[in-house]
This record gives sequence, C-alpha cells and structure tokens, in this order.
Amino acid sequence: MELECKVQNYAWGKKGSNSLVAALIGNVDKNFNLSKDVPYAELWMGTHVNAPSMIKNSGESLSSVISNHPEYLGEMVSKMFSNQLPFLFKVLSVDKALSIQAHPSKKHAEDLHAKYPDIYKDPNHKPELAIALTPFEALCGFRPINEIRKFVKEIPELSSIIDGQEVENDDLFLRKAFRSVLTCEKTMMAETIQNITQRYKTFDQSQKDLYLADLVIRLNDEFPNDNGILMVYFLNYLQLQPGEAIFLAANEPHAYLYGDCIENMACSDNVVRAGLTPKFVDVDTLCAMLNYKGENPSDKIFQPIIEDQFTKLYKPPVIDFAVAGIKIPSLTTKSYQLLKRESASILIVISGNAKYNKTEALIPGKTLFIPANDVLEVSDVTEDLLIYQALANICECKK
Repeated sequence: MELECKVQNYAWGKKGSNSLVAALIGNVDKNFNLSKDVPYAELWMGTHVNAPSMIKNSGESLSSVISNHPEYLGEMVSKMFSNQLPFLFKVLSVDKALSIQAHPSKKHAEDLHAKYPDIYKDPNHKPELAIALTPFEALCGFRPINEIRKFVKEIPELSSIIDGQEVENDDLFLRKAFRSVLTCEKTMMAETIQNITQRYKTFDQSQKDLYLADLVIRLNDEFPNDNGILMVYFLNYLQLQPGEAIFLAANEPHAYLYGDCIENMACSDNVVRAGLTPKFVDVDTLCAMLNYKGENPSDKIFQPIIEDQFTKLYKPPVIDFAVAGIKIPSLTTKSYQLLKRESASILIVISGNAKYNKTEALIPGKTLFIPANDVLEVSDVTEDLLIYQALANICECKK
C-alpha cells in the first residue's frame, strides 16, 4: 500500500531545494509546491497523531487500516503492542542544531506524563536510531572524562564557570560541571561565549580544530550566547558518513547538528531539553536522568548486522523498532526479493529507479506499507537503488 506522508516545517530544517525531505516528497506528490524560504525538516511515516500517514489510493488513514486489520501488524507485534504500530519512521534534513536533549525511559516517561501532561504529552519512551544519508554531524554521549577535564583546564572561561569542581572524583566532577554550565546565569554566559569566540577568531586552523572553534562559533551564530554551546566540550562530536548510525537509548544526551538522516524511534514525542533551543528547558529533570558514562566517539557508532549481500539490519536493543538498509546495484542485479518480515514494515526509496510488483515504479520518495509476511519483489533495477525499511524488532528481542 503506497502511503502519502506529511512534512514537518520546523525552523531548524533545510530550506527549499536544499532539503532532502522536500526533494523526496516533491518527487512523488504532484501537488507539492516548493518554497525556497520554507524549512522542510522532517518527513513522518507512521500513525503518530501529529502527522499520520494516509493510504494514497483510498485516502484512508494508515491507523484506520491497521485498526480494521490488526493481522497486518503480525501476530507478535499485534500482541505485544496492543494492535498499534510501535514505531515512527522519519527522514530528517537538518540545517541548524536541534536542542541538547535526552529521552526518558518507559517508567520515567509514565511518571513525567502523569505529573506534567502539558509538557510530556504521552507515557511512552523514545529510544531513537539515526542513520546518515549524507555527512551528518551530531553530539552524542559524554566524552571520556579525561578529555572533559582537559578542556576545563585549558579553557579559562569554562574553568571559571565550573569554579574548581574539576578536582573532585570523576563522577561527581562530571555531574556538577555539566549542571554548572547549564545553570550558569545568562549575563555571565553571554560574556563567556563572547570572550571565547573572539579569542578563537585569532587561532590558526590547528588550534581551531583542537578546541572545536569553528563549531562553537557556528553554534553561537545559530543560538547566540546559549548555555548549550559549551556542551561541545562535554559530549562527543561525531561526523557520520552515509550508512553510519547512532543509537540513542534512554537518558543519552545528544543533539543533531547538520545533515540528512533516516530516523526510527518508538512512537512518542517525549523530549527533555537543556540547551540550543528557544523551547522549554528542564535542566533539573535532564540532569537527574542522564547516563554519566564517558565513552570514546568510536563506541557511539552503531554497527548493523549483514543479512544478505544487499541488506543490513540495524537492530537496537529495544523491541519497538529496527531498520533494514537495502542497496541493490543496477549493473549486477535486475531483480531482488526483499526478506520476509514477521512485522509490518514501512519502506522508503531514497535513490535509484526500479519496479515492484512488475509494473509499479520505485522512485525516490516512494513510501510503502508492507503487511507482515508479505514479500516485495523488486525488478527492472535501472539505477542503483537505496531503500530503508522500518519494522518492529520482535524476532530477536523478546519483551
């Protein structure tokens, strides 16, 4: 079943023809009118009430189809998730940083929703998997503690905010230092950022690289004097290449900075923010919930499983979702049968040209809902095909 999916026009998205989201939706929707000044940030594929997908031929909502035919989900998915599609699948086109944030665990999400339903609007957790489609920049997880200590020691403005806390044991140092930066008084933070950015402009390129000066200056241009700018000295700065992925478990501090990616997550919109945002900031909740484990950047890259010569499965340690990345070369392969899944899935074509069911076009932006245990036959591959397929992770991960 071909889907019509909705675009979210968040301010951080890439504008006009620079957005991959706009390119994908424009390629399959004749009624789409591209505007060069509009940010096309996210393409949502799924049943979330904020932007539900529709069946193209009938105009019926995907959620209604699933409600009428829960067997489409697959027996295990239907049973484990009460006849609901458990994931929300997206394409993101990021032009400027998203907020420093983390997502609560399932139990914590239930508690937050019960206490503050206007802020935390549902009781579900929101683990995420992001797979780069272009070179993609992100902050993810705490740096090794010795790196953070080194930055604090060598950047006097940062040291003055933390006020000697670097001498304490590692765990207490990190917790207090992180909180000190996020709660720093606005006037002091503005003076700190201005002093740092002015000094960095005098650095040669090797010095700039050492202190992430270009990134600090860029983030300050996007969010002037924001406390979250200094998080680059606490969190790992990752530059993912296409096909590389990160998994964001509960309580993992992170922020997407730039680029295009595939994203799949539990069907929720629960976010606890602490910087690089004009939205509500909840420092107390964030600081209390975070995983304060320092890790190397390479440890944050999430490795897929090779399923066959064309398919890699990104299978995180949650039951809600997984993602298959499928690359079919045109020179050597004219047809391919996608692997049968015990879960319903949603598929999107990112690039290439082929057919499915012998006559239907597979082109960039084409999005399909595939019921559990159905098999899609790809044929007439005339241009290298790149497909991503979202599904529930029920076969290998038991509840």
